[in-house]
Amino acid sequence: MRMTNISRVLGRMKEIEALIYPAPTPESPAERFQDVLAEKLDDPYAEEDGFTPLDDISVPESVAERLAMWEPDLQELSGKYGVDPDLARAVMRQESGGNPNAVSSAGALGLMQLMPGTAKGLGVDPMNPKRNLEGGIKYLAQLADKYDGDYVKTLAAYNAGSARVDSYGGIPPFPETERYVKNVLALYRKYSRGD
Repeated sequence: MRMTNISRVLGRMKEIEALIYPAPTPESPAERFQDVLAEKLDDPYAEEDGFTPLDDISVPESVAERLAMWEPDLQELSGKYGVDPDLARAVMRQESGGNPNAVSSAGALGLMQLMPGTAKGLGVDPMNPKRNLEGGIKYLAQLADKYDGDYVKTLAAYNAGSARVDSYGGIPPFPETERYVKNVLALYRKYSRGD
């Protein structure tokens, strides 16, 4: 087979792929503004929980005060999704230390460090602290259900993604994920004892 035939085949494959998976059309700034405005106006929590823009939230200095600030919401949402509040608190402590303004180098946002795509898939606004917390707790519930309550796999999937946990049959051999699971489980045991 000559190289020109291979090039033609590859070119045709790209054409077909473009038909199946079209590239998203970039939105104009005006269209993006309209989308964001519509999301904010349709946010059921905007009035219900008295949502305040992050710039207007006074964030306490200490981790203990920050965690206490979110405790009523954490208890409510943990009950709603059937997640152990001690586990949700341990994840929030490890992810952000209770800081709603936290942003990771990878782009994860807020209290539960949700990636924008994950937040969108969960139907939450990651910039609204209560919605971020709800998204993280909902995600923990989904993962715990998928892994039949196995907290090790649940936490590994929260950190590294369920596809990686599935492909390795447990904690992927990534030092960051191994440390993450160990640290969150230690916090969980501490909170479960009432410390």
